[in-house]
Amino acid sequence: MAHTNKAPKMIKKTDDIRQDIELMFFAYRAFTRDADLLLGELGLGRAHHRVLHFVHSRPGMFVGELLAILSISKQSLNRVMRELQAKQLISNDIDPEDRRRRRLHLTQNGTMLAEELLRLQRERFVRAYRSMTPDMVRAWRRVLEAMLDEDEREHILDVVGRRVFS
Repeated sequence: MAHTNKAPKMIKKTDDIRQDIELMFFAYRAFTRDADLLLGELGLGRAHHRVLHFVHSRPGMFVGELLAILSISKQSLNRVMRELQAKQLISNDIDPEDRRRRRLHLTQNGTMLAEELLRLQRERFVRAYRSMTPDMVRAWRRVLEAMLDEDEREHILDVVGRRVFS
């Protein structure tokens, strides 16, 4: 009998996790929806958004740093960069200290777009955080940090300016 009593608890726990996974899919869809609509009007997508976001928050970063953050190939980044440059949203400037390296900056239009995308997504976080206590927000951040792959966690937390389980 004891064995049968444990099975429903395990099924329930598995079902809870499945529901959490599905909620994550739907939350991510909602989180990206407004930005996707704006980007779509400009003929851009999520890859462009990621580049705009990280260059906006780290003006003057090197191309290699962006490649490491995004964990993508040079070929993938080059396609996105060409499209952003064609739309005059980003510049790829030679570093005056090391002419072999390139620094990335958003143009004025690129900065305005990145700030609008950030505003749209920040609003969603603010709405969610207002419904939570500070302890709940900290717990949510711990969940996000714990979901990172262990071999990347420290690097990613450095990138975003946090320490493990801050």
